[in-house]
Amino acid sequence: MLFNACDSVKRVAQNQHLLTKNTITINGESVTNDTISNLLYQKPNSRLPIPFTTIPLKLYIYNSARPNIDSVLNARFYSNPKKMARKSKLLSRKQLDKYLDSKKSFNSWLKRTGEAPVIIDTSLTNKSIVKIENYYKTNGWFNATADYKINKGDDKKASIDYIIETKNAYKFDTVSSNIKSPVVEKIYNQFKEESLIKSGSQYRINDVYNEADRIVELMRDNGVYHFSQDYIEFEGDTIFGNNKMNIETIIENRLIREDEISRREPFKVFKVKDVNIYTNSSFKNRNQSTNDTTYYDGYNIYSIGKLKYKPKALTNSIFITPNTVFKDKNRPLTSRKISDLRTFKYPNITYVENADTTLTANIFLTPLKKFELEFSAEALQSNIQTIGFSINPSLLIRNVFNSAETLEISGFTSIGSSKDASNIKDQFFDINEIGANLKLTIPRLFSPFNTEKIIPKYMFPSTRLTVATSSQTNIGLDKQTFTGSFNYRWYPNNTITNKLDLFNIQFVKNLNTANYFNVYDNSFDSLNEIAQTSGFINSDQNLSIPTQADNFLDQVENGSYDTILSSDDLDTVNAINERKQRLTEDNLIFATSFSFTKDRRDNLADEDFSIFKSRVELAGNLFSLTSRVLGLQKNANGKYEMFNVAYSQYAKVELDYIKHWSLGYKNVLAFRTFFGIAIPYGNSTNIPFSKSFFAGGANDNRAWSAYNLGPGSLETSNEFNEANLKIAVSAEQRFNLFGPLNGAIFVDTGNIWNVFDDIEQDEATLSGFDSLKDIAVGSGFGLRYDFNFFVLRGDIGFKTYDPSYPIGNRWFNDYNFANAVYNIGINYPF
Repeated sequence: MLFNACDSVKRVAQNQHLLTKNTITINGESVTNDTISNLLYQKPNSRLPIPFTTIPLKLYIYNSARPNIDSVLNARFYSNPKKMARKSKLLSRKQLDKYLDSKKSFNSWLKRTGEAPVIIDTSLTNKSIVKIENYYKTNGWFNATADYKINKGDDKKASIDYIIETKNAYKFDTVSSNIKSPVVEKIYNQFKEESLIKSGSQYRINDVYNEADRIVELMRDNGVYHFSQDYIEFEGDTIFGNNKMNIETIIENRLIREDEISRREPFKVFKVKDVNIYTNSSFKNRNQSTNDTTYYDGYNIYSIGKLKYKPKALTNSIFITPNTVFKDKNRPLTSRKISDLRTFKYPNITYVENADTTLTANIFLTPLKKFELEFSAEALQSNIQTIGFSINPSLLIRNVFNSAETLEISGFTSIGSSKDASNIKDQFFDINEIGANLKLTIPRLFSPFNTEKIIPKYMFPSTRLTVATSSQTNIGLDKQTFTGSFNYRWYPNNTITNKLDLFNIQFVKNLNTANYFNVYDNSFDSLNEIAQTSGFINSDQNLSIPTQADNFLDQVENGSYDTILSSDDLDTVNAINERKQRLTEDNLIFATSFSFTKDRRDNLADEDFSIFKSRVELAGNLFSLTSRVLGLQKNANGKYEMFNVAYSQYAKVELDYIKHWSLGYKNVLAFRTFFGIAIPYGNSTNIPFSKSFFAGGANDNRAWSAYNLGPGSLETSNEFNEANLKIAVSAEQRFNLFGPLNGAIFVDTGNIWNVFDDIEQDEATLSGFDSLKDIAVGSGFGLRYDFNFFVLRGDIGFKTYDPSYPIGNRWFNDYNFANAVYNIGINYPF
């Protein structure tokens, strides 16, 4: 069946030819031109976009379907009494009909999923020639010609050569204008340098269309209320012999129709005289009259009943200003700003023309409900929990302080049963967590200073204050956490997002540090084996947790076993002790950070874009200054403390760049590079676990599971490997297989290292460019099913270059399915 389906000309008639290739020759040179290729009405059947393969998979799928399935089934079953009799002994007539219907349905699915053979049609080829010539003529090559040649083979296959001669392109010579209205001419000349039509540039029809759009936008943003594209005309005059073209921009006066009589008058500049804001314009209030009127800063604010909003909060969201020149762009800006308040529905904004070349702007606001209650619950399973349940209620309160602020109060509680069966007396639900979160959003920069000149309201600034706390009891260390943040966010333009965290405080208190070695049992196994070797315990015994384990660590640290243990064992025990101290100590982080994001995506369907993200974070500097000013004393470890906890002090930088290239229909090459470094200083010699970097996982190097790669070439058995420097580079080609099912092949590289901290293991430390030889390489493939609103992703990663092996023996050691890592994720990794 496979070989039968893979006959590409199986469904091609004897007098027909399957199109296998299009060749484009421009001015005698064979080229690959996606623009011209996309103009062709016929293209070869799509092939898997995998390097070194030319498999028309969809054509094969289509060929495997029967073109006349009804007649085949009728001849095989219904018209064959003997076969019907045999089948009737096994199946009833109803069951047999359903069985045959399923074969028809499957056959239809093959046709829908597959792709019919592309048969060369000369009428379509001629249409392609016309389309190609029109393309060149609309882009300045007025004398361009195109032709084609069909190369037919004896195997019912053929290719088409498209031969194009462009000749010389026409360029603009004299660029002039003829504008009837004085006010329009004045505005046009004021911004003439911004014109898209310039002398010496090549004629392109899109430049002409875009110039018309520019003029309309220019006029309507400078008070010419009645202006539209209907008043613009371009006249071109070609000068034969020198490939030059004169072009004139003609703008007529305004056309006015009254009582079936038309006349033309010069355009006039309109001003917005009054701005009326109606705060209760819901459908149910349509018959009620306003009874509360407020005049504030030139705005008229009307309300049914007492006004529930501070006037400044409303006017601060309005870009349409009284007694100013009409600007059409202020309408969408106002609509977006009001929508962002999350207090009103999308507004209705209208203009009413007055008799004195002025306008009245009416803004109708429909309030949303003040309270909104949500409730969610979920069941989950993980490598830690056999089963777990959580409940998450939340309450949204709008217009909390009458200035369109929103307050979100949410909580969560969860219980679960762990997979730790070490204590059969433990209760079934031995994991529980409870927490609460409060988030206040203010639709402006909340500051004692006037920030309007630095960050004006067209950048849509907002302030967010967040406070959260949680208490967790599980099979781990148990902990209580408190977090709080105060940040600003603003958007200088459509592509840039800025975020400034004035402060972000995080306090973590571990409650059950005695359980450390029950959680990190790989570390315990190594420590236990060394304790047996040293004679601290008998070879048939195990260290008790935590007493003997902690006692052995203390004795090794004090030098009691310096002459008994080997240097490697001493290094291992010291590393275990250092890691235990770091992961069990309480953390206090007071940080300030700034994030910058430049996202060039036009929309979610855009497949050709770039995203650049950067983030700088500084922590502990305010506490450090306070400690010195107050003359605080350092603790026994030489560190200052705040609230009886040694605070963290570090500088952290992250750079992330993503680029997508569209290679055709649903064929995308995606690239990502990441660099991050966190340097401890002052009061810290290492980075808190929550602020460090890890490698591996479904969105990182997919050949390793999360936290299992690195640091460096260190072959470690730690459950969670992390470090303070990370480099990652990934490339992935995504292509459509059929329907909503897509495929991908990928290569992921990168690793983590320790640098400028208290880790001294050479294998885990970045010592220079020579350490880059420890960059791990993973490769693999995946399938993705597109549900439109999200993508379900499955990837298989193979360890291609593993730095944990000795140099010279790192390539393809575990490159097999047995050692592959299987990842499941939602949406794309980058």
